[in-house]
Amino acid sequence: MRKLDWYIGRSVFISIVSVLGIIVGLALLFAFIDELGDVEGGYGALDALTFVLLTSPRRLYEVLPMSALIGCLIGLGALASNSELTIIRAAGVSLGRIVWAVMKPLLVLLLIGLVIGEYVAPRSEDVAQARRSLAQGGGEAQSSKHGVWHRQGDEFIHINSVQPGGVLLGVTRYRFGDDRQLDSASFARRAIYENGTWQLLDVQTTAFLSDHTDVERADRQPWDVELTPQLLGTVAQEPEALSFTGLWRYIGYLDEQGLNNNRYRLAFWTKVLQPLVTVSLVLLAISFVFGPLRSVTLGQRIFTGVVVGFVFRIAQDLLGPASQVYGFSPLLAVALPAALCALLGVLLLRRAG
Repeated sequence: MRKLDWYIGRSVFISIVSVLGIIVGLALLFAFIDELGDVEGGYGALDALTFVLLTSPRRLYEVLPMSALIGCLIGLGALASNSELTIIRAAGVSLGRIVWAVMKPLLVLLLIGLVIGEYVAPRSEDVAQARRSLAQGGGEAQSSKHGVWHRQGDEFIHINSVQPGGVLLGVTRYRFGDDRQLDSASFARRAIYENGTWQLLDVQTTAFLSDHTDVERADRQPWDVELTPQLLGTVAQEPEALSFTGLWRYIGYLDEQGLNNNRYRLAFWTKVLQPLVTVSLVLLAISFVFGPLRSVTLGQRIFTGVVVGFVFRIAQDLLGPASQVYGFSPLLAVALPAALCALLGVLLLRRAG
């Protein structure tokens, strides 16, 4: 029986890995073509290629569910086309045993995906964003196209580039009074984190008084802000590229500041529930192979997998923003499509069994 599990699992595993490689390769190609539109000045084609390659762990993590769906359809479908599944069932192997044989290699892939999503992708994304911002001119005021905005209290902050190790380039701060009028604006070329506090370097501050402006310059100035280098690394990245712990830490920080954190909650639940989403899609794929797609061609199985994957992704993309607009739980927005897929898969498997 172990040999049978190994044979089924190997077929599915090879198919999923092959599909994963193809999808990630296409995603990197399209991303590189898109990134070439930002090539100018100190940011060349080689920098764009480096950026795209550094973001490949995140892209691999994101397409894992769809790759598992299509790969399972191809791997099990090939066994069905050769009548191997029919022989396996005729030999007395239960449908549940076959499902478990498919899930074993999937669990290995999910474990690898969790490691990538928590440790590899966030760090490589951080390096990629820092390198690109620096190459595109992170030291000039408001010059960086990919800078980040942040608000703390009555101060709005723009940072051109967040570098690893607690170094910021191009920090612009706008402070507003109770009457929502601009009180002051300042720009620091660099900021460094030393002994638990931020120090601004080469600072120019403009105070807007009732009848004139007052400009002050300082080589060094302390900056009282609650953001740590870890939190700033979180701010500099898209929520989808962050780790579980980074998202949870920043959600708590936004709660303390009284700021909206729904987007980060949605990204958090998307990451936490990704293994269950992947399992539900694979369960649906298995039910298709033993049901509607038992005797169709390979091309039809691939087409079905792509269609189901895109419909699932569109449902998630619609429910996610809808949860922020209409105020229902982001957890429901992520879990509902997966639950429907799992329910449909179980119903089809029970009918096939």
